[in-house]
Amino acid sequence: MNDPHPSSPVSPPLSRIAGSAGARRHFRYFDYMMAGFVGILLLSNLIGAAKLATVGGVTFGAGILFFPVSYVLGDVLTEVYGYANARRCVWMGFFALLFMALMSFVVVAMPPSPDWGCASSADARFAELVARESAGAICQTTYESVFGSTWRIVAASVMAFWAGEFVNSFVMARMKVWTQGKHLWTRTIGSTVFGQAVDSVIFYPVAFLGIWSHQAVLTVMVTNWAMKVAWEVVLTPATYFVVGWLKAREGVDVFDTDTDFSPFAKTDAV
Repeated sequence: MNDPHPSSPVSPPLSRIAGSAGARRHFRYFDYMMAGFVGILLLSNLIGAAKLATVGGVTFGAGILFFPVSYVLGDVLTEVYGYANARRCVWMGFFALLFMALMSFVVVAMPPSPDWGCASSADARFAELVARESAGAICQTTYESVFGSTWRIVAASVMAFWAGEFVNSFVMARMKVWTQGKHLWTRTIGSTVFGQAVDSVIFYPVAFLGIWSHQAVLTVMVTNWAMKVAWEVVLTPATYFVVGWLKAREGVDVFDTDTDFSPFAKTDAV
């Protein structure tokens, strides 16, 4: 007799593999995750970094709303694919940031055409300036305000990302082994606490010390660190969902028990 209440299909158990095996394994969705990680990293630095926003009396860099998503993806990459594969993504992001900085520097430095038109040059509020200078001069100024950065900010961004992401992935991978793969939330939040602390401690002093007061640097550094950690807490349910979805489809659970955690280790050495 057929069971009138058939049980739901049960996903097959995941195969536990070491980091060395994960580094050489072909995964179905790894390339998509790496592309998403690098894309969000570049967009959050390119679009959001230049704008200060004030919401409810609180002023913050608009990029903070989206940049932490790259850290969440970093957690997912380490949790699902292991430290060695996450390391590849960090290096990809690092070189992508360098190229973006170089491209921005070259394009911003090029002299503008006097006939170059943009939203600012067409704005009636700037009509007098356009008549006195040129449409291209006005557009160049607005273009520089968005895409131009000082060498200190560029250097601070690249160094902070590199160090913070590697600390984030290291803590995530080590805690996974310590907890035997249990309590994912402790790893995602714990790794963000340390990774974002390193990121903030490098970025704000390198970028603004000597320009801002010591108190301002410290205040913004701590505030932004706290906001990024809070974002990680808020996004924890989404992290659980994505990790579970990916692991079920990849069919493995990677534990970095034999991994070389040096950022400069070759894939063969893992």
